[in-house]
Amino acid sequence: MNAAVSVQSLCKHYKDVCAVNNVSFDVQQGHCFGLLGPNGAGKTTTIEIMEGIISASSGQVLYQGQHVDSQISQQIGIQFQHTALQDFLTVKETLNLFASFYQNTLPQAQLIELCDLSDFLDRDNRLLSGGQRQRLLLALALINDPQIIFLDEPTTGLDPHARRNFWQLIKNIKAQNKTVVLTTHYMDEAEQLCDDIVIMDLGRIIEAGTPHALLAKHFEDVFIYLPQSQVSSELVNEYGWNKLADRIEITSKNVEQTLSLLMSNNVSLDGLHVKSANLDDLFLKLTGHSLQA
Repeated sequence: MNAAVSVQSLCKHYKDVCAVNNVSFDVQQGHCFGLLGPNGAGKTTTIEIMEGIISASSGQVLYQGQHVDSQISQQIGIQFQHTALQDFLTVKETLNLFASFYQNTLPQAQLIELCDLSDFLDRDNRLLSGGQRQRLLLALALINDPQIIFLDEPTTGLDPHARRNFWQLIKNIKAQNKTVVLTTHYMDEAEQLCDDIVIMDLGRIIEAGTPHALLAKHFEDVFIYLPQSQVSSELVNEYGWNKLADRIEITSKNVEQTLSLLMSNNVSLDGLHVKSANLDDLFLKLTGHSLQA
C-alpha cells in the first residue's frame, strides 16, 4: 500500500526543549490516521510540521514521495481546532470567499451535500450552533478538493449527537479514498474512525498500529464489575479481586468460566458489567496517566 504521507526522523527543538524527538511513521492513502497524546506530547508540533506551518529542526515529511514545498497549501485541507469566521457573512458567502483563495475547488453543490449544509446556507456565521460551525469548517477544509485532510480536535465541545453526526461525515469523506489525519482526545472517536494510530508522549512515539492490534497486544483480559455488596470479602480475598469504591473488579481471560464461578458461589449477577479494554486503558498502562488528562 502506498503512503500518502511519510514522516521520517522528525525532530523539533525549542532552545532546551525537544518537542518532537525522532518521530517516524507513514500515513496510508485512503486511511484515517489518528495521532493521539495528551497536551505537551508533541502531536500538535508534529502536525504543524506536516502541514507546512512550521519547519522541522531535522528530518523530513514527504507527500506521495515528494518534499513539502510552497504549494502544499493548495494540496491539503486543514480544519484547525480554533478558526475565526468572518462576522456578518452567511455560510454561503463564506464558502464563496474561501473558494476564491484556491486555484481548483470542489463544486459548491457537492460540498454542501457532503457536509450537510443546506439547512443553514443563508444563516449568519455568528448564529451557527456548535455542530453547524464544525460542519462549515469541515467544508472549508475540503473546498480545494484535497486528497489529504487534517482535522485537529474536530468534535471538541460538541454534544454526543453532534459528535456522531460529524463522525459520519468523516466516514463519508474517507469513502472517497481521501486520507484523513485526525488528532483527538476522545478515545471512542479514535476507535470508531481510525484505521491506524500513533500514540505520543513526551515527544516520542510510544506505540503504533491498528487499534484492534494494539489492544490485543497489551490486553488479554476483560474486566467484570459487580456491586461490592453482592460479593463476600472471603471470595474477594480468595481470588485476589480488586475492591474499588463501591464495586468489585475482576479481570478474566474466560468470562463464561468466571460467571460460572460466581453463580456456583451464589453471587447475584444483578448490576453485572463486562468491559473490554479501550485505548484510554492502553494509554494509562503505557504512561501511567489518562490520555484525556
